[in-house]
Amino acid sequence: MPQTPKLDPTDRRIIRALQSNGRMTNLDLAAAVNLSPSPCLRRLRNLEKDGVITGYSIDVDARIYGLPVTVFVRVSLENHTEGVVANFERHIRDTPEVLECYVMTGLADYLLRVVVADLEDYERFVRARLHPIGGISSIDTSFVYGTVKKTAVFPDVGNVHR
Repeated sequence: MPQTPKLDPTDRRIIRALQSNGRMTNLDLAAAVNLSPSPCLRRLRNLEKDGVITGYSIDVDARIYGLPVTVFVRVSLENHTEGVVANFERHIRDTPEVLECYVMTGLADYLLRVVVADLEDYERFVRARLHPIGGISSIDTSFVYGTVKKTAVFPDVGNVHR
């Protein structure tokens, strides 16, 4: 098993700066984290090589894109045999409406974050995407009607209240 890279405060500042603005130039990043450009770029490349930084993306307004309805779906399976679990997870990975899927403790086995155009689209999603998977014992749905906070920026480890 690969060893987990050790991150120092400068590595974390680089990560937080890029989480806030993934399009910043190396020159701007170096200034933001108080490094000269060459060591900053070297650290950035090491973070990428070590798998700490796993990719780059953009935030898009889902409403303007045409997917204004966000749904959290709790799914419980009938049983947890290897085949049932593998089948469910394979289907979910191949389902574009599912942006995130988490294996959970508690009452549900999985929590899905799903985006759709409207309630009819969600009904189609359940009937055409979830039900055919099989092995599902229950589906519990919560619709998002407002967002209080959404961020991709991790807290500063040194400043997290413990």
